[in-house]
Amino acid sequence: MSELLLPPELEREMAAVYAELARAYEVVASALGLSCSGCPDNCCDSWFFHYTYCEWAYLWQGLKQLDGATLAAIHARAEAYLGAAHKAEAAGQRPRLLCPLNEGGLCRLYRHRLLICRSHGVPATLAGPDGRMRRFPGCFRCQELVAGSFGEPAQAPAMERTVLFRRLALVEQRLLGPDRRSYPRLRLTIADMIVQGPPQRQ
Repeated sequence: MSELLLPPELEREMAAVYAELARAYEVVASALGLSCSGCPDNCCDSWFFHYTYCEWAYLWQGLKQLDGATLAAIHARAEAYLGAAHKAEAAGQRPRLLCPLNEGGLCRLYRHRLLICRSHGVPATLAGPDGRMRRFPGCFRCQELVAGSFGEPAQAPAMERTVLFRRLALVEQRLLGPDRRSYPRLRLTIADMIVQGPPQRQ
């Protein structure tokens, strides 16, 4: 098998999706008065999964730009992360661990962070495959702001994720091509993506 690489045109489309997401995020954050400055919490210890090969490949584009020592340190943290996560899950607990890309409170791959990392924080809506609309309340600071300013959470502004997720799904289809059904479904943490190495063609 060979590495599954993002061609330039798909990389540009992903960058456009992320740029649009950033604009939509800022509109909602500004309307709510939400800022991460001085927050006692850290979103980078949230337990998230990622589901697309295109973002896995995009993450590795960023990792390959790091020097060997930095990449080795990140890999070691990712292995430790997975070990601790397995212990927490075995104990029936939801893991709450700092992302292996976080170093000194900052993401070492900030320009290559993934969609869920970019969208976490503000309220958001997402239409499921069945057409039902799901609403996400945002981070704890955001929920406090909403509770203090709106009678009901549903009255607060929210970022609509559906169109952006669909655009990312189209990138995924183009990347995997006609053989996409031969690819296993993904449910990976960033640590999994690091330890497993770049995605491979099937």
